Amino acid sequence: MPFFRDSPQPTTPSKIQAAWSDSAGRLATRCLQLIIVVVVIAGVVYAGGVLSVVTIPVLLALIIASAMHPVVSWLRKHRVPSVLATLAVLIGVLAVLSLVGWLIVVAVENQWSQLQKSAVDGFQQLQDFAKNLPISISDKQVDDAVASVTDFVTSAQFGSGALAGASATANFLTGLVLMIVVLFFFLKDGPSIWEFLLRPFTGERYARARRVGDRVVSTLGGYVRGTATVAAVDAIGIGVGIAIVGVPLALPLAVVVFITAFIPIVGATAAGILAALVALVALGPVQALIVVGIVILVNQLEGNFLQPVLMGRTLKLHGLVILIGLTAGTVLAGITGAIISVPLLAAAWGAILVWDGPNTPARPWRKKRNEDVTAHELPAD
Repeated sequence: MPFFRDSPQPTTPSKIQAAWSDSAGRLATRCLQLIIVVVVIAGVVYAGGVLSVVTIPVLLALIIASAMHPVVSWLRKHRVPSVLATLAVLIGVLAVLSLVGWLIVVAVENQWSQLQKSAVDGFQQLQDFAKNLPISISDKQVDDAVASVTDFVTSAQFGSGALAGASATANFLTGLVLMIVVLFFFLKDGPSIWEFLLRPFTGERYARARRVGDRVVSTLGGYVRGTATVAAVDAIGIGVGIAIVGVPLALPLAVVVFITAFIPIVGATAAGILAALVALVALGPVQALIVVGIVILVNQLEGNFLQPVLMGRTLKLHGLVILIGLTAGTVLAGITGAIISVPLLAAAWGAILVWDGPNTPARPWRKKRNEDVTAHELPAD
């Protein structure tokens, strides 16, 4: 009977609970949680760096598979067997990559003697220019510098560097083979693999994981396809321009422009500097300035027309975020990290935007007020 039941006794918090329940305790709790999250992320990044021969090929395969997934789906819808559709797309990707490498090797081989002669002439012009500077640079100092370089090339330190280069080549080939194999399975069984990974989730968590996965794939695929289109236009525009000017190695430079275009902000600038240097060494300062003008014109066309039209919906990241991501990716994984860091950031932001619904971002990232900063600016005196 209720009469005989024990009435609940009010519980008083212990001293430890009271110490952690005030504002300072809640702040300490949040700081401790943040430290744990940072430690976990640092551990994941460190493990990824140690296993870079595995992680980087898998990430590259994921990005390429996301870009090629619509083609595989289209072939399957037209009753092409899954294995044949996958092999056709995989062979197409490998053919494009092989063609790029072949174009570089053949063009450099055909024009290497001309570039070598131009480099010697340019070095001689540089020496003559250095003699007229306010700071005197004697021939002996130049010869000493050349001798130092020669001694380094023939030293044991350079030999160990060559061995490190051979090891890096072996790792590259291993990663390339792994990427091809993983790419095949991602193209063939990507949806099945994703469903297998989602087995622990049910209900709303499963729906959220499906939304996030679909958004990540669409973001990565749209980024790669849009960037490839922009890179092709850049390569064709700059390549045709420098070929008309008469710059040697125009075809390899156009291929370099295409590759570096996958690095936002700094890629096009680096390719333009390289093309201008080749023009300066081979033809002279006037032609180099013309090449600089061509690069600026093509970059303006890309930034003001192609990028907003082709990638406006895919890459919704601020320039500062892209720059920080590029720097972090370059530090962690070199040129490969610079290429894959931005699409991964875009994919992560895309996942946040659909976290709580198809058009509902995660709660901390929802707009809660008018974000018009002009309304908060102080009036001018």
